Amino acid sequence: MRVPVPLAHAYRLFNHGPTALVTTAHAGRTNVMAASWVMPLDFEPPKFAAVVAANTFTRELLLASGECVLHAPTTAQTDLTMAVGTHSGREIDKFAVHGLASERGTHVQAPLLAGCAAWLECRRVPEPDSEQRHDLFVLECVAAWADDTLWQKGEWHFAASGPRTIHHCKGGLFFATGERLQARRES
Repeated sequence: MRVPVPLAHAYRLFNHGPTALVTTAHAGRTNVMAASWVMPLDFEPPKFAAVVAANTFTRELLLASGECVLHAPTTAQTDLTMAVGTHSGREIDKFAVHGLASERGTHVQAPLLAGCAAWLECRRVPEPDSEQRHDLFVLECVAAWADDTLWQKGEWHFAASGPRTIHHCKGGLFFATGERLQARRES
C-alpha cells in the first residue's frame, strides 16, 4: 500500500541511486520515460535533479505543465522500465500499449504508476541555463510516498527474496538493490 513519507525524508527514497520512471501530463496527454540520472539535491524544501534529454516527449510535457512524478520501479518492473525507455511517447501511448495502471497525484496532474517502491510528486524549479546546457532539471518534491511493505520506520527494508529497486548499468543490464550493510561508528 502507498503511504505518505514526510517531506523531510523524501531524499531517502532516492538516495541509494535507483533508476527512475518519470511521468508527465499536459493537455490530455500523458507519458512515462525511464531515467538513470536522478538524485536528491536538497533537504528543505526537498529538491531533486533529473536529466531529461532535449528531444524527449517527457521534456515537452514537463516544460508545458511544470510538473512530473519520479518513481522508483521494482525488480518486477525491469522489462517495463526498459520498454518505456526505448520508445518515444510521441509515437505510441505507452500507458495503453503497456497496460499501465495508475492513479492521480494529490498535488500534480502527472499519474502515479502502480507497483513502484516510491513516488515523488514534483514541480519544476525553472533553471533555463542548466536545462538547455546540460538537460538538467531541478524538481521540488511536494508530496512523497512509499510502498509500506518496503519502507518502514523511515528507511528501506528489502527482503532477500522480495521486490527491490533497480539500477540501470547499460544496454538493458540492471542490478537489484543489494544487501543491507551497517558501518561501524568510531567512538
